[in-house]
Formats: sequence, structure tokens, C-alpha cells
Amino acid sequence: MKIRSSEIVISAVNKSQYPNEGIPEIAMVGRSNVGKSSTINTLLNRRNFARVSQTPGKTRTINFYLINKEFFFVDLPGYGYAKISKSEKEKWGAIMERYLKDRNELCAIFLLVDIRHEPTSDDVLMYEWIKHFGYDCVVIATKSDKISRGNYQKHISIIRKKLNMDKNEKVIPISSLKKTGVEDVWNEIISTYNKNGYEITVE
Repeated sequence: MKIRSSEIVISAVNKSQYPNEGIPEIAMVGRSNVGKSSTINTLLNRRNFARVSQTPGKTRTINFYLINKEFFFVDLPGYGYAKISKSEKEKWGAIMERYLKDRNELCAIFLLVDIRHEPTSDDVLMYEWIKHFGYDCVVIATKSDKISRGNYQKHISIIRKKLNMDKNEKVIPISSLKKTGVEDVWNEIISTYNKNGYEITVE
């Protein structure tokens, strides 16, 4: 996939701030420090495009990144940071629900988990939330360079079992350090947009 342009359009909190051009979206979500920003940067071949929050768990905006002027990556707020208060968690929930509910442009949600560890209870809840709102879910297993390739299937099986994933849903290992898995993720992104009736230019 050739990235001709990438730009942040808006960091939104309220629904009124969401882009309304009817451009298709794929959202990415995961717990704080799972490597979401690094994954987005790796997919776009940009070093510091998606920035890591200096205060984990405090980012409460939804970032809309316009790619090739054709589609959006939507960077959803991270969850699961132990030090945030109950009121902060409630704010996160309200922002997420506002976005996920009746967002016609949203084609699928990619849930990021750390391949080295069993998904947390927050990951399970997020997966169940994605399914509740009727979206397809692809799991991106980050930091795959931290384990041997021979152990991929063992760890993927643990992820699938813990999340109780549907048989047809995919788990894609990716490494921002070694740039592995990037093509697999892009193939899934393009396939998802095509399935939803959108034509994405592939070069």
C-alpha cells in the first residue's frame, strides 16, 4: 500500500466534531501502552505521526487521520491504565459509546493486544463491546518481535480463547520494530473497505 498523504483532521471529543464527509473509517483501540501509536506510525511509514500521550490513560480525544484523502484511521482513546479515577473511566466510556453508536462510516474495529500476554479483562470487555455494537473485529497482536515465530500459534490460541473469538475473525501479529506483519494488516484493511462497498486505491 503506497501512502501518498496522511494528515490529522481533528481530535474530537463531541459528536458534532466528527468529520461528516462520508469517508470510510477503520478504528483502532487497545489498552494504554499496547503500542497503538507505534502501530499506526509503522503502517503509515511515518516516525512520529501518531504521538504517544505523555500521560498514559489521560488522552480522551478521538483522533481522525485522513489517509490518501480516501479513508480514515480513527485512533480511539486507550483504556486500562491503573491510575485513572472512576470518573475518568466513565468519561472514557461515554466518549467511546458516543462514537461507536450509529457511526455509519465505521467499517470495522481493530483491537490491539500484546501478543506476549493473555488479554486482560478490559480487552475482553472491549471485544464484547465491539461485537455488541455490531462491528467486525480484527485483532492485531503487537510486539511480535518479543517472542519467537515458532511460538506465534501458541500465543494466538491463548488470545482467541480468552476473547472467545469467532472462528472467522483474524489475529494478525505485527512488529513495529522489525516491520513484520504490515502487509498482512494492510491486506485486511483493504479487504474490509472493499467488503463494505468502498473502493480504495492500491499502488
